Amino acid sequence: MEYFDSAFDPARVKDEIVAWIRDFFETSGQGCRAVVAISGGKDSSVVAALCTEALGKDRVLGVLLPNGEQSDIDMSKLLVSHLGIEYVTINIKSSYDAIVQEIEDKMGTISDQTRINLPARLRMATVYAVSQSRNGRVANTCNLSEDWVGYATRYGDGAGDFSPLGRLTVQEVRAVGRVLGLPDVLVDKVPVDGLQPKTDEERLGFTYDTLDRYIRTGEIDREEDREAIDRMRAASKFKLELMPTFAHDGPVIARS
Repeated sequence: MEYFDSAFDPARVKDEIVAWIRDFFETSGQGCRAVVAISGGKDSSVVAALCTEALGKDRVLGVLLPNGEQSDIDMSKLLVSHLGIEYVTINIKSSYDAIVQEIEDKMGTISDQTRINLPARLRMATVYAVSQSRNGRVANTCNLSEDWVGYATRYGDGAGDFSPLGRLTVQEVRAVGRVLGLPDVLVDKVPVDGLQPKTDEERLGFTYDTLDRYIRTGEIDREEDREAIDRMRAASKFKLELMPTFAHDGPVIARS
């Protein structure tokens, strides 16, 4: 049985996020569109649905970003069809292959971690290019659980202009998705990053249920899971912080 905080009211939180998105666009993007990278998973599905409710379907643009063949791209197409939003499909494979080849030609090797993270960074660069060309603001689709243990690529899926789900755990995101009336197949889809064969939980070594319960209550059953979560948290906190900047006391002259 999955952990869920009985005090969490998904309908109320959904309405609060919708109001927050409207306020963001009123103050930081009047007339702009929300641009959402659509992976076919719960997070991008919920973000796209929230933006659609907040702004109307004509002000939401989905971007599908396969790297060659994407086995679950039908899930992305199901979402945009369900919401009735415009979308564009941009395949990043040729760009990915070209950059990998160039690095190998000039450096002789490229690390496995680089191969894993590069598609996420290319996708975000592409989403920003689309957004800038269509007067948009880019939605970040990360959730609190992923951010807690650094399960996001810096300047990749960890980037964005506004973050509707950054304070919600995986279980809370699913609950909001159900309130939004999203298809169960999207809300309950097994989390995978699409960059390698393993599921998120297989890579992490513990379940999101375990992580969510620990985040919200501090309770955990296995000490090894606590140690793993705390270690990941400490090692990845820099991803959520502003870039360290040298402090200089020189004068700053503001000009209008």
